[in-house]
Amino acid sequence: MSDVGLERFVLGVDLDGVVADYPGGFAPYAAQATGVQVEDLVARSSYNFDEWGLDKETYEELHKFAVVEDRLLSKLPVIDGCAEALWRLSDLGVWIRVITHRLYVNWGHAETVTDTVNWLDEHQIPYRDICFLGNKPEVGADCYIDDAPHNVEALRAHDCYVITYDQSYNAELDPPRARNWVEAEQLIFDRYVEWSGPRGVEVPLPGLEREDTARIARNRAHLV
Repeated sequence: MSDVGLERFVLGVDLDGVVADYPGGFAPYAAQATGVQVEDLVARSSYNFDEWGLDKETYEELHKFAVVEDRLLSKLPVIDGCAEALWRLSDLGVWIRVITHRLYVNWGHAETVTDTVNWLDEHQIPYRDICFLGNKPEVGADCYIDDAPHNVEALRAHDCYVITYDQSYNAELDPPRARNWVEAEQLIFDRYVEWSGPRGVEVPLPGLEREDTARIARNRAHLV
């Protein structure tokens, strides 16, 4: 069910590859297993790590160790600018809904959920609710941002507005596309203005160059 009728603009935000740098965090584990340099792995070109020399079974074992034993999801690098951009959008009234498919395997759910929420708090990523599911069209957001080609294609097949967060493995996808969070913020804001229509947006988008980290810390406490 869409949230449009509730008079709020819902932004569906993917985590890995959009907010969290999962490839960068997972690469050292794969490098140790394959003997390939980390920087060579990070330069991969496909979504499924095909160039990394990992078969499905090896990848799942490494991923399980990284997530359950080494708590990878608690220490992933954060993608530059996402927290500041999302706070500015939240200040405007955008309802931020995190959507992630991190529970796609039948183990480590407790660690995955706990580390995901703690990571979001640690990096001061604002959100109103969070969904752990793979079928993203079911969420009913007014705008999505995602990096995975299959997710973008599935959402667009359901006539959803999706911004592709630029990665090496999604270059074939049509616009709208954001190369960074400055561009993503502007695209989301433009969509929000279009959605608002006669209701209007009461406050203008603050300068994209401004980084008020003290304000971020203050406003974080206001989220439910």
